[in-house]
Amino acid sequence: MIDARNVHFTGCDMFDTMTLTKTVGAVCGSLLVLLLAGWAASGLYTVGGGGHGDEHAQAYVIDTGEGGGAAEEEAAPVDFATLMASADAADGAKLFKKCQACHKLEDGANATGPTLYQVVNRPVQGVDSFGGYSGALAEAADVWTPENLFHFLESPKNFAPGNKMSFAGFKKPEDRANIIAFLENPEG
Repeated sequence: MIDARNVHFTGCDMFDTMTLTKTVGAVCGSLLVLLLAGWAASGLYTVGGGGHGDEHAQAYVIDTGEGGGAAEEEAAPVDFATLMASADAADGAKLFKKCQACHKLEDGANATGPTLYQVVNRPVQGVDSFGGYSGALAEAADVWTPENLFHFLESPKNFAPGNKMSFAGFKKPEDRANIIAFLENPEG
């Protein structure tokens, strides 16, 4: 049995040279692991720009309807009457699927946007049950004539700056005419 009266701790026995060497080695080893992990992570994941010079590559492009970069060809003026005469409502029904995310065709069925039931030749901001109008549309036009719809569907932001619609628009004149033909008679 150990006699507690004969055991003396000087306080320095716990911090002998070997213990101190192990502690310093553990701290240095931890710092080395931390530095190597940081170096490996920065090699795998890049935070911030730089390093690519003038050769930037975008992973994907979001069409905002605004021109940029390459020079765009100016399209020849489109005869609206000819386009509407050749419009295909069945193709317009397919294209309308893009609109269905925010609009419905049933009377009084508002969603994120107002119902498009009988929208052709309806007053702009004419759905009383829809309260999300921005006021910008009323400044752009009074009635949703086929011509106004044609220009609005090309670029909602250009037709009525400040409106809440975030859709970039339909660039092809034939697509816009087909959608208008569908909206004039959605039942076919």
